[in-house]
Amino acid sequence: MNSDWQDFLNSQAARIDVDERVQFPPVETEGDCQLVDLSHLGLISVTGGDSELFLQGQTTNDVRNIGPEHFQISALCTPKGRMQASFIAFHQQDGYLLQMPRATQQTLLKRLPMFVLMSDVVIADASDRWARFGVLGRSAEALLGELFGRLPERPWKAVVEGRVTLLRHAGERPRFELIGPPQAMIELWQRLARSATPVNSERWALERIRAGIPTIHGATSEAFLPQMANMQLIDGVSFTKGCYTGQEVVARTKYLGKVKRRMYLATVDSDTPPQPGDELFAERSDSDRASGRVVDAAPSPNGGYELLAVVEIERQEQEQIHLGSTTGATLSFNPLPYPFEQEQNPNP
Repeated sequence: MNSDWQDFLNSQAARIDVDERVQFPPVETEGDCQLVDLSHLGLISVTGGDSELFLQGQTTNDVRNIGPEHFQISALCTPKGRMQASFIAFHQQDGYLLQMPRATQQTLLKRLPMFVLMSDVVIADASDRWARFGVLGRSAEALLGELFGRLPERPWKAVVEGRVTLLRHAGERPRFELIGPPQAMIELWQRLARSATPVNSERWALERIRAGIPTIHGATSEAFLPQMANMQLIDGVSFTKGCYTGQEVVARTKYLGKVKRRMYLATVDSDTPPQPGDELFAERSDSDRASGRVVDAAPSPNGGYELLAVVEIERQEQEQIHLGSTTGATLSFNPLPYPFEQEQNPNP
């Protein structure tokens, strides 16, 4: 975390843990708008004259679509098509920034340079260079409209004003992310905090879960094909961009229609917080064979936890699904904010 930004958060009575997650003192009411620090998410900068071509050969999405007014979700896969990391990618000055959890950031910082070879590409940890925070809630748009000449009008759109980038994320509630130099971000936070309430970083994860957007954590790295985590349903995979690592497996899965697991939105009333990678069991499954895994989870304001989970389709449709064991807490499934795609018939 940038030292100036950290000093500022400390002056705001924030508590910062070893993972750089920020907690604020509880309040009686949060109002219509909240501020969420996002320092727990790492940033990787990819710059140089060959940066677009380089990323095009590594990521699941079409990098050519990224620009000053558009960002995207994408993933990096193994040769077997399993996602090592998921991230948002956006344009920044002379290149790109990739944002993801710190654990998978470290994985990519080791892997990506291996493929640079003789290309004009520079890969660096940019986490401490930029400060970033989220603004979410019913009045978020109105508050930001008082500070910026224009705002992104819909999800996956971006606006750059000066050195500050605004990203509009998907979700039922308006949800914006601001990225910029620490001093500029300190001034923006102070102005917004007159009307918005600082809240814990878990709130951002909750809104992302509700939007059905998967996050690959260290515990789930290489656990899922993109289609298992619904990446093709949220424009996180391009099937026309050409080759990238793992592309053959991802494309074969699409055209043969062989995905047997997919991601669901659920709630669970558990005594212990569900963690990414926790195993899920169908009620009639063998005790040593999991039917799914937790992708991400966050505390729910209504009690219990809200989560995204990759589960065997047949099991989810026919049996109860339990956390941790066949006798663990039962998951209750809720509709995602987007429909599942029509099943493909490989033999029309």
